[in-house]
Amino acid sequence: MKKFNLLLLFAMVTIILAGCQKKREDGVAQMHWDRDMCERCKMAVSERKFAVQMIDPKTHKVYKFDDIGCAILWFDEEHIPWKDQAKIWITDAKTGKWIDAKTALYTDDSITPMAYGFAAYTKETLPPKHHTIHFDEVVKKVIEIEKLNRQKGGH
Repeated sequence: MKKFNLLLLFAMVTIILAGCQKKREDGVAQMHWDRDMCERCKMAVSERKFAVQMIDPKTHKVYKFDDIGCAILWFDEEHIPWKDQAKIWITDAKTGKWIDAKTALYTDDSITPMAYGFAAYTKETLPPKHHTIHFDEVVKKVIEIEKLNRQKGGH
């Protein structure tokens, strides 16, 4: 009887802990706004229009960022070998819903937490008459911005 009670207790604890994970099927984890820290700059992730999550395709570990610029630079600074396979989610700047960062449309004139300026949208939420760029171009521009900031002694 004691073994059965211990097994039952173990099973219940396992179920409770598994339930605490709170990830959606797509791997996006629940954000704890103003408490989760950006993996790169260690600032609290509080701006709901520019948050980013990356998921390691092998371990499914989630990394959170306050700006797409931090996410892009973190890949190179930390020499992440799975960067091309990573699933990257960003919040839609209009709706706050998680969208695929690699297929999102970006504008480059927003005031963002780390001043990289990129806001993500879907075709449906994109503000009218905005010039847009795609993820690959955002990556190039973030790296260029960071080089300029370092030359000026910033970031």
